[in-house]
Amino acid sequence: MDVTLTSSAYPPLALGFFGLGTGYLIWGPQELLGWPGRDERVDRSLGVWGIWMPGFCQFVSGLILFIGLTWFQVFTTQPPLYMAALAFTAYGIHWFAIGWNRYRGNDPRSNAGMSVAYMVISAMGATVFFKVHDWPVGLVFLGLFAVYLSEFVVTVGVGVAERVLGLFRIVTAVWLMYLSYAVVVDFAIGYHWRT
Repeated sequence: MDVTLTSSAYPPLALGFFGLGTGYLIWGPQELLGWPGRDERVDRSLGVWGIWMPGFCQFVSGLILFIGLTWFQVFTTQPPLYMAALAFTAYGIHWFAIGWNRYRGNDPRSNAGMSVAYMVISAMGATVFFKVHDWPVGLVFLGLFAVYLSEFVVTVGVGVAERVLGLFRIVTAVWLMYLSYAVVVDFAIGYHWRT
């Protein structure tokens, strides 16, 4: 028995954008402004939020995209979604790790190598989305590249870089909130905010 599914015009982009944007809005002020001040309770709270909002939302979005692209072929008319699937899945798993490390108070120095890998995936995403003329998503990947470059500098010990990291998280979060809104109104009521 051969089953053919209808192509879907509704990839779970808003969920991934919203989850990451929320995570950045939670972590960014602590890094940029030192608010709330870091202590064990704040680290545990940030860790929980990191795991559940950007971690879980992006991971679920990435899995749905990968499954829709590979097993069920419901997103075949949108090849750049392969990059989105990779990014959402990888960034979601990354947030599970950094959220858990913050929650447990683990040493962040291992983030240096992670930052390099995520600069690569960010550059990959920028390349793909600017090439297909989806500049709003390309800008997200430029913001992500700046976040991971800053994360690298923070990890290797340059003090002021944590504030820069917080700034890049907040700026990227604001853009992600716009994209979440735009994707929903574009898909749900036919607006064209992303173009």
